[in-house]
Amino acid sequence: MLKKFLPYLGEYKKYAVLTPLLMVLEVLCELALPRFMANIVDVGIPGNDLSYTLKMGGIMLVLAVGSMLCGMFGAKLDAVAGQGFGANLRRGIYNKVQEFSFADIDHFSSASLITRITNDVNAIQMMVTMALRMLVRAPVMLVAALAVSISINARLAMVMLVAIPLLVIAIGVLMSMCNHLFQVLQTRIDALNGTVQENLVGIRVVKAFVRAGYEKTKFKKSNDDLTKAAINVDMRVIAMMPIMMIALNGATAAVLYLGGSTVMSGGMLIGDLSSFITYIFQILMSVMMLGMSLLQLSRAIACARRIDEVLETEPSIEDGSCGADTLPAPKGQVEFRHVDFKYQAGGTGENVLTDIDFTVRPGEFLAVVGGTGTGKSSLVNLIPRFYDVTDGAVLVDGVDVRDYPLDELRARIGMVLQNNVLFTGTIRENLLWGRPDATEEEMIQAAKNAQAYDFVMALPDGFDTQMSQGGTNVSGGQKQRLCIARAMLRHPAILILDDSTSAVDTATDAKIRQSFKENLAGTTVIIIAQRISSVQSADRILVLDDGHISDIGTHDELMARSEIYQEIYQSQQEGVQE
Repeated sequence: MLKKFLPYLGEYKKYAVLTPLLMVLEVLCELALPRFMANIVDVGIPGNDLSYTLKMGGIMLVLAVGSMLCGMFGAKLDAVAGQGFGANLRRGIYNKVQEFSFADIDHFSSASLITRITNDVNAIQMMVTMALRMLVRAPVMLVAALAVSISINARLAMVMLVAIPLLVIAIGVLMSMCNHLFQVLQTRIDALNGTVQENLVGIRVVKAFVRAGYEKTKFKKSNDDLTKAAINVDMRVIAMMPIMMIALNGATAAVLYLGGSTVMSGGMLIGDLSSFITYIFQILMSVMMLGMSLLQLSRAIACARRIDEVLETEPSIEDGSCGADTLPAPKGQVEFRHVDFKYQAGGTGENVLTDIDFTVRPGEFLAVVGGTGTGKSSLVNLIPRFYDVTDGAVLVDGVDVRDYPLDELRARIGMVLQNNVLFTGTIRENLLWGRPDATEEEMIQAAKNAQAYDFVMALPDGFDTQMSQGGTNVSGGQKQRLCIARAMLRHPAILILDDSTSAVDTATDAKIRQSFKENLAGTTVIIIAQRISSVQSADRILVLDDGHISDIGTHDELMARSEIYQEIYQSQQEGVQE
């Protein structure tokens, strides 16, 4: 599976190639040092040969410096390759998420996506870093040190036939136990991130309802679950250390005993025994490093599966086949042809909309009303293809929206969503989301049309006022007006407002609607509203009831024949009178 991620090394492939080469050179330098030390012990010191000792010592110094330099440059290149890989992978996941439709995003929670982009990527990045060094260094050191130790004393090297299999078995058992646990661990991180994110987004509601205690309890549960999962993993990793130390110390003791006996009998020199012990230590340490790297690999594989799930998800909504040059000029006509719709992810399986059939003429002002849960937002979300219809078709300017390139379709539409979102940055930057190339005068005019100009200019920095995350430093009504200004600045052929004046007072609401008539001539306006007063002047009003079109007509026509519309109107009038 990890092979799928190798292309994300991208421009850092040369570093990924050079790092293992430097690791091999470092290992070779380290392996040579004990042999030169053995020569000093066995030849230079007994023979009182100072020149020979200094020569061997000089060679050892050069080898030590060479090993250090290879290690330093290898570590630097490894860090660059690992960080570069992580950056490319995060970018790849993020870009993939940007291609998702609303339905695709519904499949993954935002907390899970955040965990995958951060924690999961970090785990794989760490694995790549370890692979370029440890998974190269450890096997090379293991094989080379074993070969040299056999060349020194093959009989004594047989000790490794006991120690190495013991370590391999321990590592294998541990990996098989940890595979599932690492998957559980990442899921628990998802849950914790979800709890924290939900709390921070809704912190004002938490404080308003004095639910901090409840949120603390919920966080404690998520935190405890994560802690337990982490402890389960750590306890199994810790269990490997005693086994490794037993193997290491036992092998060292056996070599000292058997090697000492061999030296005493004259079958082996002291320098050879000293170097042999060093090689045995290097062999066992290599096995231990290999074991720890494989454990990290086990976690990386669990994280890779989660990331691969995102990368392999094909967007359910893709660009249509029509070229931009074959599409009709934007006019603003919207047509629903016997549309059925239901949510595929997290839905009940029942239609949210059934047999929706109507046409909005270019430049028409259409209002959509109905009770909560009747499918009003779902209906308008089908026009820019945030979701695809289950059956039937939605047409914009006579062309099925599924045939449009998505950017071209959405460029014709200005959308003010039910949940108004302002991004961190200045008010100016937020408004220019509507049209980045808009002039200062156009931006100011859009703010005036949306009745936002006066309160913006009353702020200390005007249009350069910084917005906090989510736009929490302005009121709900001000946020709505800024979002309307952003959409109007786009000069769209179709303007959709999903209950976007609910926090605005009736006088301001009336001014905004008047602005639509004066400044959006030729623009098709589709507005969802709860207040009848906001839609009375609409060319037509569509009444939804339980996902069906109950009626459609002018205010007067609906007052004459639509019981549902009459009920809505009467209930609001009673509320006003009270």
